[in-house]
Amino acid sequence: MHENLLKTVMGLGSPKVLLVGDFMVDTYVYGDALRISPEAPVPVLRVTDTEQRCGGAGSVATDLAALGALPVCLGVIGCDANSEVLINDLANIDADTDSLIKTPDRPTTSKERLIGLAQHRHRQQLMRIDRESTEPLGSELCRQVLTAYRERLDDVDIVCLQDYNKGLLTDSLCAEMIELAARAKKKVLVDPAMNADYSKYTGATVITPNRKEASAAVGFDIETIESAKKAAETLLERLKLDAVVITLDKEGAYLKTSQISQLVPTRPRSVYDVTGAGDMVLATLATAVAGGCDYETAVQLSNIAGGIEVEKFGAATVTVGEIVSEIRSEDRSNAGKLRTLDTLLDELSRHRRKNQTVVFTNGCFDVVHRGHIEYLKFTKQQGDIVVVGLNSDSSVRKIKGPDRPINNEHDRAEVVAALESVDYITIFDEPTPINLIEKVRPDVLVKGEDWADKGVVGREFVEANGGKVVLAPLLKGKSSTATIEKIKSLQAKT
Repeated sequence: MHENLLKTVMGLGSPKVLLVGDFMVDTYVYGDALRISPEAPVPVLRVTDTEQRCGGAGSVATDLAALGALPVCLGVIGCDANSEVLINDLANIDADTDSLIKTPDRPTTSKERLIGLAQHRHRQQLMRIDRESTEPLGSELCRQVLTAYRERLDDVDIVCLQDYNKGLLTDSLCAEMIELAARAKKKVLVDPAMNADYSKYTGATVITPNRKEASAAVGFDIETIESAKKAAETLLERLKLDAVVITLDKEGAYLKTSQISQLVPTRPRSVYDVTGAGDMVLATLATAVAGGCDYETAVQLSNIAGGIEVEKFGAATVTVGEIVSEIRSEDRSNAGKLRTLDTLLDELSRHRRKNQTVVFTNGCFDVVHRGHIEYLKFTKQQGDIVVVGLNSDSSVRKIKGPDRPINNEHDRAEVVAALESVDYITIFDEPTPINLIEKVRPDVLVKGEDWADKGVVGREFVEANGGKVVLAPLLKGKSSTATIEKIKSLQAKT
């Protein structure tokens, strides 16, 4: 499976996608929320930074571009400062903005989020301020949009309708776009709005509602896989679609076609922010389907991309490289925790993109005892990801003598890998781990307190790079050497 996913994602190409939808500007105002206002029981936000991004269909455009697709943007925006921000940002990703229609009659939809620092670590949204018009487009604007749609349709590979219910995709306009695409033999993917009536999407190729949206459309709550199946079947038949993809949060996505009816699972995630996950799913599906990918593989890829996205803050893009890294990581995780140095460094880069703290320790771990267990538990408490540098057999012999190790490096690695407190193991040959430490660049270096006087190898490097060294308490009388000597003494008495 992993080989097929890798082959597919690395061969996505650069399909041209006609993206019709509600283009927006997302503004993030960041600050420290460290006190409560004396005027009212509300937090005071001391602004430290402001960031603007493409939102709504603009977010899908940035996702498409990150995957290598070429977005052709069609929508209605205002004659205001936000429209210039939007066009400039889309131009920066090489999106085609010639079909964004300006009107003085409505503002460019914008969402301003006030973000405070929570628990001294995580960003937390405090409030959102929306500026928008949700009135349906007038007849003249509808005519302009449809004219632009006809002009661009023949030159694209696939059509995406991103509906945020802001007045653009009216019932008649949506239905006519789908009919025109069918005549031109272009597939139409729809990310629907929250609405009980989906009839305007009839005849599209694929629809991608989330659990809540699908529940509203079919009239019952989707709480189980069986109810997801029923909802997907209902939408497929009612709307005459090729496929229905209902995204189900941590459970993955339910895929229904005339021949397939199955849950496509995803792996558990540390969800930081679900903003933009649906956009990423639509972009991945569109890029994959435009490239001739089958629906099952396309949904598997969109699950991966959406999963990466929710581990980031805000509506963030996901690149092909990140998807490739994730697929390789999942493949390697099935084989255990032991890594070569190259694969380890690749995975640590992924963890660092999630702002996870890397903790490193090293040792022989020859005859594992309670002291080792407590030591590694302590190490895990110092951060998020624990990397153990394991001395190779030749390295142990140089340190301990020709009679050691008792257990070979592969057996030792398997024993250490069985411990919950360890995330990765890599074997090194040198007598000291300094070269390995310089490549891993840990945020925290842990050694036993018995190294306080001897000097911790790697301390200078770690501290010079902003990290810290922590000395772990040791259990008295617990060591591999002591255990081995005790076994030898018992053998001598027999």
